[in-house]
Amino acid sequence: MDDKEKRSSLYTLPTKKEKYALLEQKNQESLLGGGQQRIDAQHKKGKLTARERIRILLDDGSFEETGKFVMHRSRNFGLDKEHYLGDGVVTGYGTIAGRLVYIYSQDFTVFGGSLSETHAEKIVKIMELAMQNGAPIIGLNDSGGARIQEGVVSLGGYADIFYRNTLASGVVPQISAIMGPCAGGAVYSPAITDFIMMVENTSYMFVTGPNVVKTVTQENVTAEELGGASTHSTKSGVTHFSCANEVACLQNIRNLLSYMPQNCEDFSPKVPYAYLDDESRMVLDDIIPENPNQPYDMREVISGIVDEDSFLEVHEHFAENIVVGFARLAGRSIGIVGNQPASMAGVLDIDASVKAARFVRFCDCFNIPLLVLEDVPGFLPGTYQEWNAIITNGAKLLYAFSEATVPRITVITRKAYGGAYDVMNSKHIGADLNFAWPTAEIAVMGAKGAAEIIFKKEIAEAADPVAKLQEKVDEYTEKFANPYRAAHRGYIDEVILPKDTRTKLIKAYKMLENKVAHLPKKKHGNIPL
Repeated sequence: MDDKEKRSSLYTLPTKKEKYALLEQKNQESLLGGGQQRIDAQHKKGKLTARERIRILLDDGSFEETGKFVMHRSRNFGLDKEHYLGDGVVTGYGTIAGRLVYIYSQDFTVFGGSLSETHAEKIVKIMELAMQNGAPIIGLNDSGGARIQEGVVSLGGYADIFYRNTLASGVVPQISAIMGPCAGGAVYSPAITDFIMMVENTSYMFVTGPNVVKTVTQENVTAEELGGASTHSTKSGVTHFSCANEVACLQNIRNLLSYMPQNCEDFSPKVPYAYLDDESRMVLDDIIPENPNQPYDMREVISGIVDEDSFLEVHEHFAENIVVGFARLAGRSIGIVGNQPASMAGVLDIDASVKAARFVRFCDCFNIPLLVLEDVPGFLPGTYQEWNAIITNGAKLLYAFSEATVPRITVITRKAYGGAYDVMNSKHIGADLNFAWPTAEIAVMGAKGAAEIIFKKEIAEAADPVAKLQEKVDEYTEKFANPYRAAHRGYIDEVILPKDTRTKLIKAYKMLENKVAHLPKKKHGNIPL
């Protein structure tokens, strides 16, 4: 027997049972990620693992994993001696409330969740499947950023993801949950997606961390102050929802998706609803104060119109002078944009305009009808607003409404002054129906300011200028501070009692449900960014 025959006789092919055992061994190995010690460390930080998050988010038993045995290909800096199955991200698909979703969940126990070439490839595959099959993409981000040992290959992986985010925008809903650190290039993928959620005290987003900030600008700032959930939900507006803990964050994703269709060619699911009794609707008659300068909470108006407990506010703590969010009306999903008189009298400023414009464009992308509740005294004046481009930013909201082809209805509850009247989904920019309450005031500006301009000379020459001013204010109010001149022109379709608003809207949206509108042929518009 020669050497070759001896060697072959020593090698025994594994049996079928041994092959099955090997598969089970690899399955168990993949479930451990970076190992039990690192899993325990994750739990000590008050954080769940990548797989635990998926289990909570998706319907029981629905998750199907892809790329479970993928490993990195790098040989630099000792990486050739350290491999983990899955390479730091769990990818796959499953269902939420029975509807298909695609998901990736970064695993911080494997190289700090850092993104490698193969890690990125797994995410890209899931995103492409989502676009091909028309279902939402959910990203659970918990990553230290690019895997430094891989250099430009890792950076290229980020760019591959950004590109798919952009292609998927407006095709399928994209939701990002920040479950841990998210720094450098890692922040741009969430920024392109439709909604971002953050977890208080355990998640952070910043382009450069506190140490770099200290080196470059000499500022001393903590990670929480620089890019925590509170900062981004109140100051920057980067995140749409700030959640108390990871479980609340994951439950909020489930709730948010219930208002959305699967893709741009689909419609939101209809749910059963209860008719509000007359007493519930009568409350609307008492909301507007007698004094036109007294504030009230627009959320009370929303509650009196929509299905009970159906309002899900977006960006609740950012730009509080405007309220945006999803609700249901007769079981159907709608998007609501409402000026908030309880904050800054409901004026439009830079932040409010951008916040509302982004929301309007999302609703238009995904066939969600829009309801605008208007009580706006105008745009906020001042050097800060002008020097920071209130003109361009205000135009974003104007552009968003003008471009939207979904059913659009406006209800003017009180003030509709100046250019802000035009911007807030007026008939002139394509609104389908415009209602007004009897308390509506549609004018170029408030009565006092108008009287001071129109009757300036007459007031100055009067024996009692104060009395003359009040006389002219009353005259202007009688002529213009009402909805009827606009109604005479056809700019208002109907003046209605507040208590009838819900019924009118249900019928109106029913009438508009087959609306077809086509924009002029173009590659795309050039929104004033």
